[in-house]
Formats: sequence, structure tokens, C-alpha cells
Amino acid sequence: MNLLQMNSGSKHFGLKVLFDQASFSINMGEHVGVIGPNGAGKTTLFKVLTGQASLDSGQVIQAKDLRIGYLEQEAHEPNHLPAEAYLESHCQKPLWELKQLGEELGLRQEHFEKHFHELSGGYRMRMKLLALIGNEPNLMLLDEPTNYLDLESVLALEKFLQNYDGAFLLISHDREFLRRTTDHTLEVESGQITKFPSHIDDYFEQKAQLRLLMEAQAANQEKQRKQMQDFVDRFRAKATKAKQAQSRLKRLEKMEKIELSDLPVSAKIAIPEPNHTGKENFRLSDASLGYPEKTIIENCNLHLRRGDHLGVVGFNGAGKSTFLKTLSGRLPLKSGRLEWGHQVEVSYFAQHVAEELHPESTILKELESAAHPSLTLQDVLNMAGSLLFSGEDVDKKIKVLSGGEKSRVALGQVLLQRRPLLLLDEPTNHLDFMTVEGLTEALRDYPGSLIVVSHDRGFIRRVASKILEIRDGRAEIYPGSYDEYVWSLENGSLKDLASSASSGPLQKKQPLTHEPQIQKPEKLDSKKIKSLMAKVRGEISTLEKNLDQTQSELDTLNSLLPTQTGMDAAKTSEKLHNLGTQMTELEDQLLEKLEELEQLKAQKK
Repeated sequence: MNLLQMNSGSKHFGLKVLFDQASFSINMGEHVGVIGPNGAGKTTLFKVLTGQASLDSGQVIQAKDLRIGYLEQEAHEPNHLPAEAYLESHCQKPLWELKQLGEELGLRQEHFEKHFHELSGGYRMRMKLLALIGNEPNLMLLDEPTNYLDLESVLALEKFLQNYDGAFLLISHDREFLRRTTDHTLEVESGQITKFPSHIDDYFEQKAQLRLLMEAQAANQEKQRKQMQDFVDRFRAKATKAKQAQSRLKRLEKMEKIELSDLPVSAKIAIPEPNHTGKENFRLSDASLGYPEKTIIENCNLHLRRGDHLGVVGFNGAGKSTFLKTLSGRLPLKSGRLEWGHQVEVSYFAQHVAEELHPESTILKELESAAHPSLTLQDVLNMAGSLLFSGEDVDKKIKVLSGGEKSRVALGQVLLQRRPLLLLDEPTNHLDFMTVEGLTEALRDYPGSLIVVSHDRGFIRRVASKILEIRDGRAEIYPGSYDEYVWSLENGSLKDLASSASSGPLQKKQPLTHEPQIQKPEKLDSKKIKSLMAKVRGEISTLEKNLDQTQSELDTLNSLLPTQTGMDAAKTSEKLHNLGTQMTELEDQLLEKLEELEQLKAQKK
């Protein structure tokens, strides 16, 4: 059943064409990922579909029973209200039913009793989503719902959307999140809106194949045009061929030229070489971090060496941002010692740093104001270009930029400071795929030190060499890999969550007709368990290296494919398919080994 349809829709922002003569439809039950470069018009499209903005031409047709729920990126939050009061005043469903639904999102009674401002960012998002589904929409529009969420909240939202029966449109830059939650892709790019019947990975493959097909068609058409023009030029003056020449001339004039859209520009970010420092960046000893009225992290003992790339994980409210603020100097240490290494300076990217940009200033002026004195104007322009601001773009005022474009400017400011320790708090929020990929590559090869907070699994997996977990007032290096940490969340806290949800007051359980027979696993001695754990850890390490190698090969082939044609392109496409199959098999093997390691850990206790 068709829920919503746009016919020949056009929308401009000043002189910029966001989309022109765009047509697409959304059907019942479709889970659609919405992607496109920053500033392409994704959020504007949502506002058009909800009636908050109008088309310049064309129309949006809605089904009679369409009920839209819109979760905005920067929605107003009712901080003065307790969550229960807000839900009762904004939702059709009764509160008891909302609380039961809330269990699927990990919301407990304690969360409903708090005011909105007392909830962490992750739980505020979950509460707003609950308010949304409390009005029973059959089409949800979700604009970057994972921004500012911790990984646990992302996984809870992911699980909810996977099981959601209704339709939704989801704007997100998180490729892994889109892969796990969507079955269609809506591309907003270069003034066009195109719908693909596949999730994000297949979309990229289909788009590459479509590009090859269009290039082949364009080349064939150009060959035909040349042949026709040669015939016209040769025989137009000859009486015996004049009629045929005129006929071909008319066909040539009527032939609509196939126009190839420009290939998306890749963000090739080059971070200026940092100043040289001593071997150790800093050392925290018996440190307590927090605010005058509340201690967030206690007894922290940690040191960071030159070149370390540290990924910080933990639930919302655990203290990740507090940790970075303290290291940046914006928050004083409550107790203990923080000793800095030789010539160590920090650059700090805060979650809302884009809001500190001057609205009347230009992109170039904002970047120049932050650049290290040793950098030239050309260095600044190079950074602007690497962040996809080229030509006259650098003279645009900050106030006309989209949220993603402002984030790119703020990121450029931090990278141009040329300091040896980068503190990045959710740097990928609001960024498009191209910029996230460019930033990932740049930070992975960055010779300086890095501490980053991010819910983007692919980003952390590729950038961080160590994981710092902040939990229950403690900050400690996580003993396993990042994949092990994610697995423990999915099979630990989320499994507990599913268990508690399934035992809600309205869930009926079938009585057992007989006592279940549970086969106890063979008891192993501690020496044998230790030996097996070492063996499994080695296998996990090998699988992770193979995954990295396979991903690198996939990235290389994906970059190569758009430049090829004919048999070369066909061979590369076949290699991509085989590597994709190999990637899936390796991921399955890794998951099995992680489960095996967890079982051994349980036996060791």
C-alpha cells in the first residue's frame, strides 16, 4: 500500500537547487535509509513531507489514513516537565501501555519519574521516540536519531527499528546502523532524489554499476552522434544524399544527450604534522573527575603515550564528555594529579562546538582564526578543500550553512591548530559519508595522539588502537578488542533488557508440562580453560586481521571500479562480490569465536 508520494517536486534554497522534478513513493512497511552530502536537502525534504515547508512546484500526495511521526534533529525538549506528564499530554495511548512499549527501548520506571533535563541524551531520545510511537504513526521520519547516543542506546534503537512493523525514513551517516535497520535507500544528491530497493551496501554497489552503464550508454551515444554528424557533413551538399542528410540532421537535433552527473568528491583530509613531544602525553594519578556538586569518575590511574589512539566507550552519563573536558582544561580536576608530558598541547572538539562559530563570519575567516601561526593561507585553503569547501564556498557566511557543513568548519579549526593531542567528542555527528570516510582515513594514519568518543562502530573500530571503558565511576582500559566490547553489550545488557521486557505484566507464559532437561557443560580445570582462552584469543586476533585486510581490499576495489569499463569493470565487480561473501563468512566466524570466549570466561569464574 502506498503511504506517501512525491510527484515532480522541486525545491530551491536561495539560488541553490535542492531537488528538481523529483518523484518517489514510500510504501507500507518499508524501512528507508535517506542519504546524501551535507547541505543536499535531506532535512528540508522531511520538512516538506510533514508540511513544515512547501514545494516550489510539484505535489506531495498522502494516503487518507497516513499518520506521520517526525523526530527532528534539534527538537525542542520540555525540560520543565516530568517524562510521565509529557507523555500523558502528548500521546493517545494510556501511560501504562507506553511504559510497556518503553521496555523495548530500555526505559524503566526511574526514567519516567525524572524531568527531561535530568535524563541523559540517550534516554531523552528514547523518551521522544516513545512519545512519537505513542501516537501510532504508520510512517516515522527520523532525522539523525543516533547523534549524541551511547553505543547501548544505538543498539537498543537498532533492535527496535529492526522489529518495527510500520514504515520509516531514516537520515543517518552511520553506515553500520543503516545496514542493520533499512531495506531501501533514498539518495538526495545533485538536485535529484533516487530510490534504490536495497540497503546501504547494495546501494553503493548498484550505484557503481549504474554509473558504468550510464557511461557506456553515453559513450555509445557520442559515437552515434559523431557518425551522424560525419554523414551530414559529407553528404549535405550532394543532391543524391541531401534527403538522407537532412533526415539524420533532424535525428541528431532531436537526440537528447545523456548527461553524466559529477562523481561525488572524496574528502581527502590531510592533518598538519603535529609538534614533537616526549614519549608520554599525560599521566592521571588517583584522580577524581566531575563537578563541584558531583564526582563522576574516581581513583583514575591512566597514562597516554605518544601515538596512542584511545577510543572512549560507556553509557550516556557515565562520564565520557567529562573526561575529555577535564583533559581539555575546561573542567578542573577534583582531586589527584594530572601531569603533562613535554610540549604536549591539546585541541578539543566538543559535541556542540559548531554552535560557537560566528554566524556573520565566513568559512575562510573561521578557519584562519584557528590555524597555527606556522600555517600559510594556502594550508588553510587546502584544509577547506579537503573538507569539501572549494572555490567561492569559502566566502559563504556561517549562518547559511547546514548543520553538517558547520561541523566540518569546526572540525577544520581543530585540525588546523597543529597540536599533538586531539580530543574529539562525537566528531562524526552531522557529517556525511564522504567526510566520515575522509576523517577516518586521516585519523587512522595520524602520527600524534588521539582520544575519541563516538557511537559510530565502524569509525571507532578503524581509528582506535585501545579502548577505555567508563562505567560505574571507574575509567579503565578494556581488556579485549572493540568487537568484544560491542558483543558483550549486545549479548549482555541487551539480552537482559529483552528478558525483562518479555516478563512484563501483560506477557502470558505457557505453563511447562514437564521439567526441562538441562545438559550441564563438561567442567574444565582452570589450566585447561586458560589454555583454551589463549588459543581462542589468538584465533580472534587472526580473524580481525583478516577482516581488516579484506575490508582494505574492498575499499581499493570500490575506488577502482568507477574508473573502469567493459571487461575490467566486470572482473572487478566479480571480485567485489566474492570479497563481500568472504567478509560475511569471516564475520560469522568471528562471532562464533567471541561467543566461545565468553563461554570460557563464564566457566573460569
